Amino acid sequence: MPEDDSEFPDSDYAPPGPTPSPEAYDAWFRAKIEKRLNASGPSIPHEVVMVQVQARLDRHKKSQD
Repeated sequence: MPEDDSEFPDSDYAPPGPTPSPEAYDAWFRAKIEKRLNASGPSIPHEVVMVQVQARLDRHKKSQD
């Protein structure tokens, strides 16, 4: 498991550029989901993802203190 979240760039969470319309965001988001569903790479178990997400949340909370 990676110590940082560098493998998850900000572009994974929001489209580039100015804030899109709700329709444009929905289309962008659905395209990303479709791409991941069709990916042939190895999957990551749910438990591993939850540990990674919790670590990211903890780091963010610490940076807010």
